[in-house]
Amino acid sequence: MRWILSSLLNIAAIAVILATVAISPRSSAHEQGVASSQPPQLPNLFGGAFSLVDHNGVPRTDRDFIGKFQLVNFGYTNCPDICPTGLTTISTAMDSLEHEADRVQPLFITVDPARDTPERLKAYVGKFHPRLIGLSGSEAQIRKAAKAYRIHRSKVIVDNTEAGYLANHTPTIFLMAPDGKFITLFPHGTEPQFMVDAIRRHMTN
Repeated sequence: MRWILSSLLNIAAIAVILATVAISPRSSAHEQGVASSQPPQLPNLFGGAFSLVDHNGVPRTDRDFIGKFQLVNFGYTNCPDICPTGLTTISTAMDSLEHEADRVQPLFITVDPARDTPERLKAYVGKFHPRLIGLSGSEAQIRKAAKAYRIHRSKVIVDNTEAGYLANHTPTIFLMAPDGKFITLFPHGTEPQFMVDAIRRHMTN
């Protein structure tokens, strides 16, 4: 029930974003209606404080990445396809940004801290991009980070796998501003060039 509620919150939040984007900035207050008089604070919908450990065993908080745009992706090293796809998209986008990539920090936060130790994360993120930082922590720490980004996660027991279970999770990639505030999100399947164009657009704003 908890993950279903979380999923509904994600859907509602995305719907709010799409509805807000659909309102032209040139529309009058009367045209936008009563709802626009109390717009949702989009920067507060996703993201927040976290305290985790990176893939080198170094304690990290969200404040360590202030000053850079951040691409935040949740997943786990035993993920069969969604996580590799998302991380490949991030890696391709980082390469396409070329020198501008120095202004972006990609982060991979595990949803499976019981198995994803810093050592395991280090081997995993090393397969994708040299700038990618893997983050793990205690169950309580991961739960707090997942809640901040409205990530749902649930364990699915699968007897015919070596791992014994899969970890269903929200596959969204978040773009955060240098001040740590939410900018936008990229659903699973986003093309790398679309991501690059969006990042560059916000870099020039």
